[in-house]
Amino acid sequence: MGEKGNRTNLASEFYVLSVLHRLGVNALLTLGNKKAVDILVWKGDRALTIDVKGIKGASGFPFNNGVTVNGGHYYVFVSFLGKMEDPSLVPEVYVVPSKDIEKKHGELEGGTLVWKGGNRKVIPLGKLKKLANLYRDNWKVFL
Repeated sequence: MGEKGNRTNLASEFYVLSVLHRLGVNALLTLGNKKAVDILVWKGDRALTIDVKGIKGASGFPFNNGVTVNGGHYYVFVSFLGKMEDPSLVPEVYVVPSKDIEKKHGELEGGTLVWKGGNRKVIPLGKLKKLANLYRDNWKVFL
């Protein structure tokens, strides 16, 4: 991943961490390269884990590393909608429990959030938008 891709990932992770702290959630950023857990959250006596996926544009989130499915793992998708360099932009954010990633969503083409083409897996922003009532700004799962 190049410098620009790393910048998008870091901006996305720090944005999510910032929102969590603004909500009073006890959270910390993990460090490392090629990690499946970007943020740890303490909720009562249990730990929740977050994998943040960020994109500069408005197409889809690369999803090649497989799905970690457990009741305490979440994916947070952050799109800067093509305006990464505009600090006044509030990105579009979708908080999805890991168990819902490959869940059958009848209204979606292909059934699940994951689009598979060859060796590439992507979660299209359009599919997340169709389920906005479930996942858009779904921060309450961490409260």
